[in-house]
Amino acid sequence: MDWDDLRVFLAVARAESLSGAGRVLKCDAATVGRRVQRLEEAVDAPLFVKSPKGYALTEAGARLLPHAERVEQAMAGASEELSGTAGHLSGQLRIGAPDGCANYLLPQVCAAISDANPGLEIQIVALPRVFNLSKREADMAIAVSPPTAGRLTVQKLTDYKLHLAAHQDYLDSAMPIRSRADLRAHRMIGYIPDMIFDKELDYFSETGCETVALASNSVSVQMQMVRAGAGLGIVHDFAIPFTPGVVRVLPDTISLTRAFWLIRHADDRRSERLTRFAEALGQGLRAEVARLESLALGAT
Repeated sequence: MDWDDLRVFLAVARAESLSGAGRVLKCDAATVGRRVQRLEEAVDAPLFVKSPKGYALTEAGARLLPHAERVEQAMAGASEELSGTAGHLSGQLRIGAPDGCANYLLPQVCAAISDANPGLEIQIVALPRVFNLSKREADMAIAVSPPTAGRLTVQKLTDYKLHLAAHQDYLDSAMPIRSRADLRAHRMIGYIPDMIFDKELDYFSETGCETVALASNSVSVQMQMVRAGAGLGIVHDFAIPFTPGVVRVLPDTISLTRAFWLIRHADDRRSERLTRFAEALGQGLRAEVARLESLALGAT
């Protein structure tokens, strides 16, 4: 059984199409199809069946998948071991993360990891949704709640805090805010209700505010609305130092705590490379959240 054919098999299994696998492998769909056929002939069993959603694994394909993934991990480990980069991480790693973490934390954390590992290429995918690690959309993902299904390993990275906040220019021109009841006279900024992809992001259900006048599915867009003086929003404390003029409002009354979780595919626990990166990522995130939140304490 040829490793290159297994690599093609994995790409099709994850992309669920020949063309999608071809884009990953940088070859045309016809070539991908021929390689799959060659592997099927080698194992004497069909590995995929064409379905309305694309290419789905057959029973034989599902049995082959974990073995192919273990070969993939072994090849990656061998490549690193023989590359002369002992003690350093190398190659490409992709992290999926919610956009708040991706925008305000990961740039600094990943820059420090990159400085310590010059041969490492880090890709940050910021999307307001849950990542599918089984399809290898990312090597690992950061989430705001731990998953309860799938062949995954989950590690809590750190707690973080959120508070109601507004730009000082807005507060200077608006009705005074002395209590939670005063919020009814103010414009609120938050998530689009039917696009909240995780219950942990339903902040306003805990504040008593029922109407969001300005909404976005992006944390960064919400923060820019707050920065523009458009109203009040629940924001990450770690984002406040990046937005001059934004201050916390009613910090002793409205205070939320959430957590970031690191999610990896269960088979990846055997990968020393990914484990070392995960350790560096966790240490960096904890330190950066603590640093930025201490700066945000002055914005009250």
